[in-house]
Amino acid sequence: MLLCALGTSVAACGSSGSSSSSSTPSPSASSTSASAAPSTASPSAASGGNAVAEITANWIAFFDPKTPTAKRVSVLQNGSAFASEIQSSASFPGASSASAKVTKVTVTSATQAIVIYNILLLGSPVLSNQKGVAVLEGGTWKVGDASFCSLLTLENSGKPPAVCKSVA
Repeated sequence: MLLCALGTSVAACGSSGSSSSSSTPSPSASSTSASAAPSTASPSAASGGNAVAEITANWIAFFDPKTPTAKRVSVLQNGSAFASEIQSSASFPGASSASAKVTKVTVTSATQAIVIYNILLLGSPVLSNQKGVAVLEGGTWKVGDASFCSLLTLENSGKPPAVCKSVA
């Protein structure tokens, strides 16, 4: 979805953002059609279950082009503010072949986790070892909006979209 053009120019597909393979906290999620399971260095299973499994599943769902927009909105922090960006990114060329693979999740507090992931295009990595954030919001672990904004900013030649400024 968001990262559909990543393979051609290492830029995510959507209304904004581009990507570079820097290791800055570009909190973006990942939909993994993944092999290696994320590690579970979680000091707290904050949402009353396996936080790492929930975080991984929700990141995968968020970046899976087959996930309905309503579900994507529900697993993104402040998701309703980003509904139009999520919807528009699905229509870009390559969106149907973009995904992400979560490689590690570390729960750092009762409400936040660090997510390390790769962005894939047609199953091949185009961005590796990206660092994102997951947040516990309303009892659900969600893709941090800062992560999504980082990808949108990369996709938009380094300029954050207005929606990212409004939720900051």
